[in-house]
Amino acid sequence: MSLNKRAMAAVNPLIETRDVVAMKEKTGNLYESIAIVSKRANQIAVAMKEDLHKKLDEFSSHTDNLEEIHENKEQIEISKMYERMANAPLQALTEFNDDKIYYRKK
Repeated sequence: MSLNKRAMAAVNPLIETRDVVAMKEKTGNLYESIAIVSKRANQIAVAMKEDLHKKLDEFSSHTDNLEEIHENKEQIEISKMYERMANAPLQALTEFNDDKIYYRKK
């Protein structure tokens, strides 16, 4: 699963109060809405973690010598980029409010 960088950049990383009545109206049940957002947040978090590890593995050294470990500016920039991103629950909630999540009842 590839991540859409533009969509993640559009999410406000700051926590804001949310209208729970509007969340309830989408599914008819507030707890069901929260469960949907939670499952999507888990998917996003796993994808972000895999993507970050894939990028950072390029810089990893497979030797056991501690003297060879040094700072890599590109690695630091990648880590800072992921720290500035909105966290997975905020991204999932934004997707849910924008009707970008497909869900169905069993």
